[in-house]
Amino acid sequence: MKRYLILLLLSFQGLMAQVQFEARVSKTTLGLNERLRIDFIMNVDGDNFVQPSFEGFRIVAGPSQQVSQSWVNGRSSFEKVYSYFLLPNQKGSLVIRQAAIEYNGQVYKTSPIKINVTAAVAQERDPNDPQQISADDNLYLVADISKTNPYINEPITVVYKLYFSYNIGISNWRELDKPKYNDFWSQNIDIKQLVAEEGMFKGEKYRYVVLRKTVLYPQKSGKLVIEPLSLDIDVQLPTNRRNMFGQVVVTDGNKRVSAGAKTINVKALPESNKPEGFSGAVGRFDFKVTPSKTTLKNGESLELVVSAAGSGNMKLFTLPKPVVPNALEMYDPVHDEKVSTALSGMSGKISDTYTIIPQYKGNYAIKPMQFSYFDLNTGSYKTITSPEIMVNVLDGPTPSDANVASSPTAKNKISATEQFKYIKLKSNFIPVANDDFYGSNLFYSLLFLPFLILPIIVLAKKKKEAIDGDITGNRIKMNNKLAKKYLSEAKKQINNKEPFYIALEKAMHNFLKAKLHIETSEMSKDNITELLLSRKANPESVQNFISLTENCEFARYAPASSASIQQDFDKAVLIISELEKQIV
Repeated sequence: MKRYLILLLLSFQGLMAQVQFEARVSKTTLGLNERLRIDFIMNVDGDNFVQPSFEGFRIVAGPSQQVSQSWVNGRSSFEKVYSYFLLPNQKGSLVIRQAAIEYNGQVYKTSPIKINVTAAVAQERDPNDPQQISADDNLYLVADISKTNPYINEPITVVYKLYFSYNIGISNWRELDKPKYNDFWSQNIDIKQLVAEEGMFKGEKYRYVVLRKTVLYPQKSGKLVIEPLSLDIDVQLPTNRRNMFGQVVVTDGNKRVSAGAKTINVKALPESNKPEGFSGAVGRFDFKVTPSKTTLKNGESLELVVSAAGSGNMKLFTLPKPVVPNALEMYDPVHDEKVSTALSGMSGKISDTYTIIPQYKGNYAIKPMQFSYFDLNTGSYKTITSPEIMVNVLDGPTPSDANVASSPTAKNKISATEQFKYIKLKSNFIPVANDDFYGSNLFYSLLFLPFLILPIIVLAKKKKEAIDGDITGNRIKMNNKLAKKYLSEAKKQINNKEPFYIALEKAMHNFLKAKLHIETSEMSKDNITELLLSRKANPESVQNFISLTENCEFARYAPASSASIQQDFDKAVLIISELEKQIV
């Protein structure tokens, strides 16, 4: 009897045991290139395990299942574990949602877990991840920087190289994080074909591929940080096994690598001996002022070309403006750039072409012009002065003739055609006898006018109520008006860089709100691209729109010429017009 009572108590204890089902992670904060282990642990043998969707992560291993059961001092314990290895696909705050099991007809769920994913970090070996151990010492992403302490506007290059040993193979890679060059003017150098080469790395022979080449011009002094490039790489890893032919069996693995953040210490240009007209040119230049002709007839014009050629920050400074006498009418210049960018930096020629038209006969001098730049080779400022240009106008009115034409005696002289100007040749007669108002056409018009206006007022009121009730339509109209308003504002601010790009960005955002019926909170790059493509927009136009919106934010903090600002405005008008026609 006593034995049966003990068995009954043990059975009752088993029935009353509390079901525990929880999720545990190896860490709650990890880098974009780190792996996360998550275990779903239960103290009962639950059925129908349902894993979460792992949104924002990629499963690289799992699920693996472990079951353990033990007896200690007459008490039994049971544990069942489902394990996964995950890789994050993006930075930010991600949530692993609930997993579920069934036990004795009831459903049990884990609590959601919040994971904070940061930028890629320096990574140590993970003993729980055998694939990573094989790739760690065989795969490196390196950012080679030509100079870490340049002057402002001195070119530096960043070359990203992927080193991999002869022991592994690479089948594919994807960019997780693109490098960001805040406070730099940057331009990527096109790489037509990726070619694997041999080189020494850490004292050993490696193969390497150049993935990206970028030329940077720092725009301010101090410590500037280049955010890293991060890659997700599919690798082929050898194992200790061999097949029936004696060949090493290769398995597919994955590795995330980062070039790491780089700090550039930028030196300010020296203030001592800085020329008064210095506009920020850094490099080596030749400066010329060339007239198309110096001898003119009345009505003819000349073109004055102000140009700078050489190597340096060609797109990041302005040329000096000529000073001409009042007798020469000078029009706004036409800017031209013939500049190429290589790893060594920009080189070529920029020019401003002015059209000048003389007003009077005579000889006129165009004053000498000065162009100053900072020479990196000597570490000093240099100034080039152009010669004075004499313009000889052979015929036409003289300044004295113009003064006579505008004298008081000339103004007071009355021509023969104007001497009878003040004599009235027409008159307006008013009849003496007036018709009575009662019974007149005006009387009947005013009498029936309220009856005609009343239906119009009723229809107008109903129309206004319908318009006021159409919230979506009103929002679209308002966004259309704002897009036109800000586009017009951008055109007015075309000579003021920062207000121009702010207005242009607002115009493009309000255009999207009007056409896609979305709010500001929904304006992510991926969402905009997906919505535009679903509305039958041309992929090329969509890419141009996205690129221009990204350029607006960057261009606010980087120097820009009036020509490039005008090009961005024209490009925005063209892209909006194209999307207006394409979106259905």
